[in-house]
Amino acid sequence: MSIINDRLFGIHDDALILQERNLKLRAENIANADTPGYKARVMSFDQAMETALQTKSSSQAGSAGRLTTEDPRQMGGGASSSIREGFSVPDAPALDGNTVDLDKERVGFTEDAMGYQTTLSFLNSRVSGIKKALGGGQ
Repeated sequence: MSIINDRLFGIHDDALILQERNLKLRAENIANADTPGYKARVMSFDQAMETALQTKSSSQAGSAGRLTTEDPRQMGGGASSSIREGFSVPDAPALDGNTVDLDKERVGFTEDAMGYQTTLSFLNSRVSGIKKALGGGQ
C-alpha cells in the first residue's frame, strides 16, 4: 500500500485482506467436511498480521528509491504475500482421513466474520469522515 493509504487506514487494510483469506479457508474447510481424506487448512491470523506489520514498517523505513506496489494483488505487495497456511491437527480424526472439525470451523467462521465486519465498519466510518472533511459528505 502507498504511504497515503498507510496514514489514512493504518493496519486495517491489511487486516481486512487477512480476515478475508481466513474466512475463505474456513469456508473451504466447511465445504469439504464430508470429503474423504481432506486435510483442514488453517492460517494463524495473529502471526500473519504481525508479519504484515513488520513488512509494512520495514518498507516504510527503506522505501526511498524502491518500486512500491499499490494493489495487494500485485506480486510482493500487501498482506497477502505474508500469509502462511498450514494444516490443522484434529482432536479426533475421522476414519476416512478427513481432519475437519465442523463445530470448531463453524465457531471460528462466526468469530472471523464478526472481526471482518468490525474492520469493514471502521474503514467505512474512516472513509465517511474523510469525505466530510473534504466537503463531499454533507
